[in-house]
Amino acid sequence: MRVGLFIDTWYPMVDGVIKVVDNYAKRLTQYCDVTVFCTEAKGYDPEEDSKFPYRIVRCGSLPLMNYDYTIPTAILDPKFDSLLLKSKLDIVHIHSPFTVGASGVLHAKLHGIPAVGTLHSQYKQDFEKQIKVKPVLNAFMNTIMGVFNSCNECWAVNDSIKDLYVNEYGLTAPCKVRLNATDHKTVPDREAAAAIVNETYGVPSDATVLLFVGRIDFIKNIDFIVRSLSRAKKMGLSNFKMLFVGRGKDEDSLKAVIKEEGLEDEVIMCGLVSSREMLENLYSRAKLFLFPSLYDANSLVQIEAACQGTPTIFLEGARTSASVTDGVNGYICAPGEDNYARKIVDILSDPEDYEKVSLGAQRDLYLDWDSVVKEVYEDYCRFTGKQ
Repeated sequence: MRVGLFIDTWYPMVDGVIKVVDNYAKRLTQYCDVTVFCTEAKGYDPEEDSKFPYRIVRCGSLPLMNYDYTIPTAILDPKFDSLLLKSKLDIVHIHSPFTVGASGVLHAKLHGIPAVGTLHSQYKQDFEKQIKVKPVLNAFMNTIMGVFNSCNECWAVNDSIKDLYVNEYGLTAPCKVRLNATDHKTVPDREAAAAIVNETYGVPSDATVLLFVGRIDFIKNIDFIVRSLSRAKKMGLSNFKMLFVGRGKDEDSLKAVIKEEGLEDEVIMCGLVSSREMLENLYSRAKLFLFPSLYDANSLVQIEAACQGTPTIFLEGARTSASVTDGVNGYICAPGEDNYARKIVDILSDPEDYEKVSLGAQRDLYLDWDSVVKEVYEDYCRFTGKQ
């Protein structure tokens, strides 16, 4: 079976959707011939593409000012179109609905093959920040939903995202939930992992570690984390280190908030960490994963944290918390920095209850990609009638 995975971004850019597609592609090579159709991301090296265990076909792109992303120009790229045609795909699976994803669905329709679409993001939330004219916003959403509604089936990353697309965005294509997973493994020696983190980042061995991993972008509500910790410190939280892991456009702005809140001694900016082993060590060292984002749909980082038994604190209304039960396998907090601060303090003051939630996070939320992709392949076989 020849499978095409379509995405409007790609390495060296790194985000959750890219990691999902990469994990799909690597594991699907056990069963299928796999090609990832994507774009020429900023700074990409064609030689690096040849090192992947699957084929990568990129279209041209245009730079997007003040953003890490680019605008794919698949529709204007005859070489891309030629390679897509020569691929003789049996099934198309899109992971974004823009130019590359739309070209995948169009190819599927023209050649009578099935198309699947994964619903990764809250697109209307993105557009509302940039487009203030409602008719234009509605036109963008209609275009996106036209792509997804042309698919044979859509897969939502949790029940809340399925509800959003069906009841608010106007999804009419058949839809089911397919959860995300992780390729992380539980660290075999937590003490050794903690020692590595302590030495690498200058963390005292007796300090409580709080963690965020992801884009350093205020859309993730990371400034909220800093202000909440400032309040928690006033409530009695002491001897703690907050580690921010990642890069992004708001690094300088975040540093300014850290200084403003007087947390320069407590906050460590770790930068981008690409080593999976080091990330596993960081998650293991952390007591809590702080993720007050209302933007994310179903972030991989919360699953990575759960792999190490590190529970996450979400905000009420966060769609990414749909699989979490407060006080059982994670924490859900009422809006507001004071509430978030109090939640942190209360959790850390009850070690016995924390241990129960920690075990629950690992038991309920940790899911590996091997089992997920096996089910994905079985669905591809269902659609194509091929092995």
